[in-house]
Amino acid sequence: MTREPTADERAESADAESFTRRRALAAGGAVALAGLAGCTAYDVVSGDEPAEFAAGTATVADATLSESGYELNEVTDETLAREVEVAGQTREVRVTNTVAEYDKAVELFGQRYQAAVFAAVTTPQIQVLGRALNPIAEMGTRERAEIILSRYENVGDLERGSEYSTTVLDAEADVVVYTADAEIEGTGASTELELHIGEPVAAGDDFVLPLAAYPTTFSDGENVRQMMNGIEHEPASDGD
Repeated sequence: MTREPTADERAESADAESFTRRRALAAGGAVALAGLAGCTAYDVVSGDEPAEFAAGTATVADATLSESGYELNEVTDETLAREVEVAGQTREVRVTNTVAEYDKAVELFGQRYQAAVFAAVTTPQIQVLGRALNPIAEMGTRERAEIILSRYENVGDLERGSEYSTTVLDAEADVVVYTADAEIEGTGASTELELHIGEPVAAGDDFVLPLAAYPTTFSDGENVRQMMNGIEHEPASDGD
């Protein structure tokens, strides 16, 4: 008896459409706003001021980074706000996410261009009426892939390949490997990419999502795995 494919499997096998370019941070931020970050229903409903919640920061340990060939590009955060309704009351909620981005560059005509990217996206956990939610986990792996693919241009032919498990913040995390065609931003140079799309891992009051993409000619799979193993998490300071 043949098994009917699931909706997710059908989606994975469909031809990938071109991706709209957008900043990874904005994509990660929009995810967090699907719910209420790190708070109880009482926290959100009470008070007239906006409810503000910030993620901590996930970075790669220096010892791991020195062996990978990657360099820290930037650690950035972005605060997004929206009106939410809880228990019949409306309140503004502001959520701040953090992205630590590392890269491995190529030199073309005397200019440095970002060819390989590794990112650790940190977003606050969400709890509403006692129910813990994880919007990032509710995204499919293809949707998570869009976050890192925003670093490239003219992306297409996204195809799912193998899977493996590795350690992220002392937890076992599943990683899905994809390939895609794209151009390195600003160069017009086409390349085949390999993507490693991790599963979000709980870290204190946050979730940490590891993502990577690099030209297949780099053969960086082992470096990416070690970068994931070397992620460290620093919680947000108190004061929300």
